Amino acid sequence: MAQTLVAYFSATGTTECVAHKIAEAAGADLFEIEPAQSYTSADLNWQNKSSRSSVEMGDESARPEIVSRVDDLAAYDVVFVGFPVWWYVEPRIIDTFLESYDFAGKTIVPFATSGGSGLGKAPQRMQRLAKGARVLPGRRLSAGASAGEITGWVSGLSL
Repeated sequence: MAQTLVAYFSATGTTECVAHKIAEAAGADLFEIEPAQSYTSADLNWQNKSSRSSVEMGDESARPEIVSRVDDLAAYDVVFVGFPVWWYVEPRIIDTFLESYDFAGKTIVPFATSGGSGLGKAPQRMQRLAKGARVLPGRRLSAGASAGEITGWVSGLSL
């Protein structure tokens, strides 16, 4: 497999657990997309229109700050990008990540965690943000996805 990175944002730990399984299956390095200001449970209350996540998702230009950068993104050919599904797309912090690097010539594989929502328009949105990259359709994975399920998915990808 090509030199691979698994970059993920995890608000509650669910996406982090899945990201570790993907990294193991792909023989990939891991990078946490960590917000400069952590999200509290109140921030994540999607039923409150004034919560931080609701405000960010209502603003197409919102770009939450990220704590650190990938040391050498140029070294990677394939980048799995993981996130919880928010409002049927990727959280705005993923947009921050995608706009912070040159992804030209790279393959991006979105993966999301959700109790039931799919990736929605996230892959199409990510394609617009990661200019010159090839963004695959990706997959929604449950928190309980087994190592075998993830290994089967990863090994079946056309990278």
